[in-house]
Amino acid sequence: MHTFIEKLKVIVHDKALRNRIFFVLGAIALFRIFAQIPIPGANHAAVAEFFATNQFFGLFNVFSGGGLTTLSIMMLGVGPYITASIIMQLMTVISPKLKEMHSEEGEAGRAKFTQYSRLIALPLATLQGFGFLTLLKSQGVLLISTPQQFVMNLVIVVAGAMLLLWIGELVTEFGIGNGISIIIFSGIVASLPQTFTQVFATATKAQIPLYIGFALIAAMAIYAIVVMTQAERKIPTTHARQATAGNAYGSTGSYIPLRLNQAGVIPIIFALSLLTFPQIVAAMLGYVSKPEYQAIAQKVIAFLADQTVYGVLYFVLVLFFTYFYTAITFEPEKMSKNLQRSGAFIPGIRPGVETTTYLGTVVTRLTLVGALFLAAVALLPIILQSATGLTSVTIGGTAILIAVSVIIDFVRRVDAQVLMRQY
Repeated sequence: MHTFIEKLKVIVHDKALRNRIFFVLGAIALFRIFAQIPIPGANHAAVAEFFATNQFFGLFNVFSGGGLTTLSIMMLGVGPYITASIIMQLMTVISPKLKEMHSEEGEAGRAKFTQYSRLIALPLATLQGFGFLTLLKSQGVLLISTPQQFVMNLVIVVAGAMLLLWIGELVTEFGIGNGISIIIFSGIVASLPQTFTQVFATATKAQIPLYIGFALIAAMAIYAIVVMTQAERKIPTTHARQATAGNAYGSTGSYIPLRLNQAGVIPIIFALSLLTFPQIVAAMLGYVSKPEYQAIAQKVIAFLADQTVYGVLYFVLVLFFTYFYTAITFEPEKMSKNLQRSGAFIPGIRPGVETTTYLGTVVTRLTLVGALFLAAVALLPIILQSATGLTSVTIGGTAILIAVSVIIDFVRRVDAQVLMRQY
């Protein structure tokens, strides 16, 4: 407690650190104001009913910071930029130049890499905005009648997405933490009052034990996410004995920290995007005049509406994408070469091929545990809904995972700033 008070004093008295925190709070407030401004033609009476019957759009609502449920000018959120970033990460596997730019050219290379992600985000925002507006219009959620109104709304939501991206990057530069993550986090937190209000409005005395059980499960889920997010396997390393100017220096020990969950929430984003895309296309085909297209759309929607089928597909896709993303981001051969160049080795393992094989085996085993955990977190709402039959309360595993990860990262960065000023 004494340490916490001392750190709080440093934050209060240090003007630069205080300004950074105020900048983050100001950016969040600005985003929340924009998230309440609806686009022209929004039918708010039909919005609640649409999202009540289309729970698969929950992920997009998370990344829009709640802007999708209000049909605000920020309805696309940071989703297009996240998708663009994922595409660029995947492109590093195909293009050696991009991989070199991201990994070996330092800050200048990463800045250029980020700029490419921004450029890709613009057409993605346009495509995603067109798809969403078309779907919402067909469902009677968006009341517009002319092409000019449609184009105007498309320009508004794309501009809103790019504005939000700019705000997020300003937070990263002038605030503390990753701006995009903080924006997503603020949207998750902002949705809590509405969720609690809905629970209290619909709760009955007979359901009180059930809600207490939900609260306990949520607390355990948060604890498990904190533990799994910080968990790592420490691979011991030793630097060889060196002799300089007649003086011999003994070997020194260190370790390589390998995180249990190397991929973060990206596998869940991949899996949900893959599952949601056919549903968006099917919903749009359902309003095409040709009967054969309508029949295909109905079959796709009915197939994915089955909770068991959806859950199994979700589970398998999360496992697959966890291994896939870890494979393209973690390079045991490169790590083995770096150890060899620095004169370090893993005790009991020969440098070179054996070290590469050993690191690859360890990461594969760690990834299995991390993948199973991610899949369990992702399926938590579906399991609870199937077990209880309640849809008014859903413990969004993805939302909890993102929120906890952002809080941990923010606290670490603030601690680093405080320690830097103390010494």
